[in-house]
Amino acid sequence: MQHYQTKIYQKEHSKGVLSYLKDSLNDIYNSRFLAKQLAVRDIKAQYRQSYFGILWAFVTPLTTAFVWVFLSLTGTIKLTDTGVPYPLFAFAGTLIWSMFKDAINAPIQNTTAAKGIMSKINFPKEALIVSGVYKLLFNSSVKFVMLFGFLLLFGVGLHSSLVWLPLVLLGILVFGTAIGLLITPIGMLYKDVMKLINLGLTFIMYITPVVYVIPKEDGLMKTLMELNPLTPLIVTVKDVAFGAEPMYLGYFLILMSLSVPVFFIGLIFYRISIPIIVERLSA
Repeated sequence: MQHYQTKIYQKEHSKGVLSYLKDSLNDIYNSRFLAKQLAVRDIKAQYRQSYFGILWAFVTPLTTAFVWVFLSLTGTIKLTDTGVPYPLFAFAGTLIWSMFKDAINAPIQNTTAAKGIMSKINFPKEALIVSGVYKLLFNSSVKFVMLFGFLLLFGVGLHSSLVWLPLVLLGILVFGTAIGLLITPIGMLYKDVMKLINLGLTFIMYITPVVYVIPKEDGLMKTLMELNPLTPLIVTVKDVAFGAEPMYLGYFLILMSLSVPVFFIGLIFYRISIPIIVERLSA
């Protein structure tokens, strides 16, 4: 008499959110070396055939600042007193803004650039996030040195608040990266997303105290700037850099606390969606 083994197949339960997050964090930790190699390769390739090299990282923010300084000095526009020399205010604002903009763009740019590799080689996709963070920290550290140089050049000098400057700048990078990570899967599917982000950030910059302060008189611009959630980010960094008492410290800390769960949500969304998107794009 022949005996048959009976197997019962049951539908597997889908993984929980915490499991996805745990796996993602594990892959981030395990892919440190790969991420570093990718970052070094990209940084070298970015400046290898450029005569001015890393100076190009400053061209856009400094050009923007120079335009506003020129308009101010020639009397074309009249700006409210900033409390520090206006060139310093404008240069610092555009450098800080460029760091924030780079943080938003880093995840989507790094992942999009690796579409070809992802379709051929199986590796932890979180390595691309870490690689983007490495490149972001490298570029931001150079801009930080320039910002510090501006502070000394314009006579702000050394003060105790400068101890906190790297920390608040890091907070801006974390906040920007969290937002960028959340929109990366959508940006992978639709190229228009990247263009809309850059267009939107250009508009938002002018309702953020980047190159001018919040107006004292009530009006539409004052209302928009006070409602803008990016205002406390930029103002807090400037206050710390200039040695002033932070106006929006509480608001800044709230945004920083929110950036952590947003970053984790972005990681989960990234881990679930990227393999599906890669499969769809390579089909």
